[in-house]
Amino acid sequence: MNTLGTLFTLTTFGESHGAAVGGVIDGMPPLIDVDLDFIQSELNRRRPGQSLLTTPRKEADKVEILSGIFEGKTTGQPIGFVVYNENQHSADYDNLRSLFRPSHADYTYQAKYGIRDHRGGGRSSARETISRVVGGAFAKLYLRTKGVSVTAYTSQVGNLSLQGAYTNYDLSLIEQNDVRCPDPEMARKMATLISEVKGEGDTIGGVISCVIKGCPAGLGEPCFDKLHARLGAAMLSINAVKGFEYGEGFAGVSARGSEQNDLFVPPGEGGTTCVAPTDKKADNVPPIATLTNHSGGIQGGLSNGQDIYFRVAFKPVATLLREQRTVNMAGEAVCVKARGRHDACVLPRAVPVVEAMAAMVLADCFMFYNRYNC
Repeated sequence: MNTLGTLFTLTTFGESHGAAVGGVIDGMPPLIDVDLDFIQSELNRRRPGQSLLTTPRKEADKVEILSGIFEGKTTGQPIGFVVYNENQHSADYDNLRSLFRPSHADYTYQAKYGIRDHRGGGRSSARETISRVVGGAFAKLYLRTKGVSVTAYTSQVGNLSLQGAYTNYDLSLIEQNDVRCPDPEMARKMATLISEVKGEGDTIGGVISCVIKGCPAGLGEPCFDKLHARLGAAMLSINAVKGFEYGEGFAGVSARGSEQNDLFVPPGEGGTTCVAPTDKKADNVPPIATLTNHSGGIQGGLSNGQDIYFRVAFKPVATLLREQRTVNMAGEAVCVKARGRHDACVLPRAVPVVEAMAAMVLADCFMFYNRYNC
């Protein structure tokens, strides 16, 4: 329940207002160069207090590596790491000890375990995603050796949405604004909307899109470990996620098969050439291209060598800085108003989390893929 993956795994621990959060990565191949500055920079993209759009909680989120690295390289042994919590304001949650916040995990945790940590939600807090980002950073270092990149961005906030495909935008612009949107003008509009919602003590959701480039054909497994199923499960495990779609997704259901099929053609006759398998099976796979990529780079549950792209829907944050009706532990009607420091919109800080989860799924899939090379 606290471990992701089968061959490349991440096991996480910790609570929002505990001493620390951390984890153990197992299955990381040996002799991978470890860029500690890159790992910390990934955490910096997730940390609170990075802009006026995020929670003002001040945390350095400095990662400390405990094992699994020697002379700047992975050893193939478990990688232990920890990030200490330094700026908890637990008293902000005293009024929540005996009641259930609407749309939070308070009631369900109480029902399952008979006990819960009311301080920031304990284990159900999005602070747990720190461990995911560290695991994802190591997975990205491994994927670099395979020529694979993972890039996510904010594509919608409320009713403000980018139009058209990801290919219409310059994804190098994502980190140049606080919203992490590749369209500067739309980013300004999104930032204004988030600020307005925050000023009202309310919250707002949206969509994060993700693009994976460089995957060879054949990643994924039949039948229950299809690549899109694993990506979907990983994304749906992120706090506040309510939906996942890949390729054309729900928009494609109104089209006909003749419009949705990605036609195969020889390379050089238009379209995009697929990334071929990288092992001995490549001799049995002809060079091939597709005229379109409505499938989102996945067919039959396996990568087909085209770009993989998907969208992840995030609900508005459940913590509102305004009064709401609820009940207490005795089942009596009461009102609650949250105190403390909270995000009005999680999307900007969730972008690196989406990337991390996708990277770890791919790293795990590569471990299975490599088994077939023997």
